[in-house]
Formats: sequence, structure tokens, C-alpha cells
Amino acid sequence: MPQTLFEKIWNRHVIVTRGENEALLHVDRNFVHEGSFHAFAALARDGRKVRKPRQTFATADHYVPTRNREQGLAAVTDVEMLNMLDLFAKNTKANDIQNYYGLEHPQQGIVHVVGPELGITQPGLIITCGDSHTSTHGAFGAYAVGIGASQLKQILATQCLWQKKPKTLRVTVDGSAPAGVTAKDIVLAIIAKIGTAGGTGYAIEFAGVAIRALTMEGRLTVCNMAIEAGARSGMIAPDEKTYAYLAGREFTPRGLEWDEALSFWQSLPTEDGARFDREVALDAASLTPMVTWGTSPEEAISINAAVPDPASAGDADKRSHMEQALRYMELTPGTPVDGLKIHRAFIGTCTNGRIEDLRAAAAILKGRKSVVPAWVSPGSSTIKRQAEAEGLDKIFIAAGFDWRASGCSSCAAMNGDSVPAGERCASTSNRNFEGRQGKGARTHLMSPAMVAAAAVMGKITDVRTLK
Repeated sequence: MPQTLFEKIWNRHVIVTRGENEALLHVDRNFVHEGSFHAFAALARDGRKVRKPRQTFATADHYVPTRNREQGLAAVTDVEMLNMLDLFAKNTKANDIQNYYGLEHPQQGIVHVVGPELGITQPGLIITCGDSHTSTHGAFGAYAVGIGASQLKQILATQCLWQKKPKTLRVTVDGSAPAGVTAKDIVLAIIAKIGTAGGTGYAIEFAGVAIRALTMEGRLTVCNMAIEAGARSGMIAPDEKTYAYLAGREFTPRGLEWDEALSFWQSLPTEDGARFDREVALDAASLTPMVTWGTSPEEAISINAAVPDPASAGDADKRSHMEQALRYMELTPGTPVDGLKIHRAFIGTCTNGRIEDLRAAAAILKGRKSVVPAWVSPGSSTIKRQAEAEGLDKIFIAAGFDWRASGCSSCAAMNGDSVPAGERCASTSNRNFEGRQGKGARTHLMSPAMVAAAAVMGKITDVRTLK
């Protein structure tokens, strides 16, 4: 039987099975961050250490401050954050984890940005991390899943993980995306179509002409938000773009090992005739820039649309959620999103903090000024240096943006980068839940170029009118 990309990876990693659909899988790469302390503590209580430290990669990102980083640890003024970072460093040292990208490391960054840019993320691997957006790494044709503390402990102790085999869903996006429509718009449109539970129980493979046309950075954005559709993972089959991106990176094979790896990677794409449990299709040519109006990523609409009426909801639960979202966001049905006033603008995160994202925003900001407080946090220290070498930092600063260091920043507001209660933030992040960017904060998700347009206009704006 022809096999899908997912089936090939799954079958290759099964050690033993139990029941109808559960298997013990070998884990190739495991990422940890400051929030992994529970798993390390549980491991220590059992008198164990990390079994394969060379396959564990540690990155400080969630609790790191993004301001005054030139001061090093002195920039950490919050005692709790300082303790978290200190404990993280001690846990990595105690377990002989050499690949540690701490606060002052030149390659520090958000875990889902650092993995790909260092070549740690590769096709055909099983990758885990105690973070829901681990699905990002699937852009390289890997099976990447977020895990909890107890599962992380299991991996640290054994380099293996029990998993129930998910069903398969192929989302095909054909057609050519119009000008102004980005990877962020595509994935928001997908989530709006299938809902935040549309991918529950599935491993999604994104396919089609529009997906193949995306850069690797665009593919990372799409897979990053697969979890927002409820999926276990998001994947895109590797191709020439994948191989070109990986060539020469720190952790990618070289010489004869590269040839062997490339041959394996080329065998991974889904075969003609392979069957999926479910299929969904979208036409990229029909898409426009997208923006969320509510408190769930599925509550996304075209920039040309208006806030929907809960009365149009198909069931009582959805209607109730929409009504609550409208109350929290202080919106009324029929309000056009184009022109909605904002108070803050934020660019960054593991969704849209890569160099391509910063370039897109800078192209809109050049020669313009933000009329609201705004800031940008590059996805990694490496990207920050690259942006500065290209002069992008000067464009952001001239536009009135605060140019900050790398970290999760305002995505989760764990490090002081929060949005005041009642204020609206145009954000490139991946979640718009109640309180996600701070208690009472109201988040509108959109692409980097759309955030830049909102910042200079002081309101949600169709970026196509500014180009």
C-alpha cells in the first residue's frame, strides 16, 4: 500500500506496540526550556539523569527579558524569572546537556526558531518539546509533537515515548496566493474553515501548489499553527527548498553523510495513491489578508468582512463562545474589522519572528511612523544580528518601534512584555485567548505586514492599501 509521509516516519520509529493503536516510539530530538523544571525534578527524585544528553537541546526563551539584554543577567530584575533561568542552567549542567542556549549565548532564541536555523530539525525525525507549538518543526517533514511534564520525564529517562497513533488529515491549498496574502493568512483561513477542533486526533499534512510555493519560513508559520486547529502535529513533505535551507547548517550532515541523509529525505514524501482519513481543500486565489476578531484563532475573517453575529452560529456551544468573545473584546456584530482602533503593535514569536517576517514588516514601515506603542522581538539572537546587518533595526527604530532582544516576549506575557487591560494589540503571535497577552488584553492576530500597517494607521488596516 502507498504510504503517507506520516506513516513512513511513524513506522520507522515504532519499538513495540500495545492495544490497537498505541506504540512506544524512539525520539530523535528533544527540546527543553525553562518550563521543563517539573520533569527534571521528577527525574532527580527517581535518582535518574538524562539518558541521551546529546539528543537533548536546551533553550531559554519563555522567561528571558527582551529589554536591556546587553546587561546580561543583570537585565533580569524579576526574582522569579532569575530563579527559573538559574534552575534551568543547573538542570542542564547536572545532566551533561552540552547543547545549552542560555540567556547570554550568541545563538539563544525561541526554541522553535533555534531548532530549524541550527539544522537540528531535519526530515524524517520524531521531535518533542514541552511546548504546544512544537508542531512548527513539521515544516521540514518531521513528526513533531508537544508533550506534558510526565511525558517529558519519560523521554529524558528513556529517549522513548508512548503515543496513540493519530488519524491523518491532508489539507490541500491550491492556486496562487494574491499579493498581500501570506503564510499567516493561509493558516488563519484554514483554521477558520475547519475550526479549533477540526484537526483533533489528526496529524495534518499540508499540501498543494500554494503550500509548495511558500518559503521554508512560510511553511514554519503554517505548521506552527496546526496546533491551533487541534491537530497533534502539522507536516509538509520535504523538497528542494528544504534541502537547500538545511545545507551547511551546524547540525546537518556533511560529505558522504549528507548524501546518505539526502537520499533518505527524498524517500519521505507521500506516495501517489496513499489514503488519508480525511481531506480538506482551499483555494489560495480566493484568500485575502486575515485578522481575528474574537478569542480563538478560528474566529478569523477577511479584512474586508465584519464581526459576525452569534445568531449565525450552527450550535449553542459555538453561539455561547461567540457571545462571550464579543463581550471580552467589546465588539458588536456587524462592526467592520478594517478601521478598528488599536492601542499596541507587536511583531515576533515562533510564528512570525523570522528574518522574512521582519523584512515584510520593515517594507511597510520604511518612511512611516507608528502612532501607537510598538515593539519587535526577533525570533533568535542570530536573526537579530542578521536584521541589524541588513539595517532593518534602523527602519523599525525610525518608525518608532522598540527594538528588543529575542524571546517569547508578548506571546505569553511571562516576562514583563504584556499589554495593559482593555487595550487592543495587533499581534503576529499565534493565540488570542482571553488574557494571553496580559490580564484583560485584547489580541488581534494577523501577519507581520498587517501589524506594521495597523501600527502606522492606529487601526486595523488592509495592508494592500499601503503598498
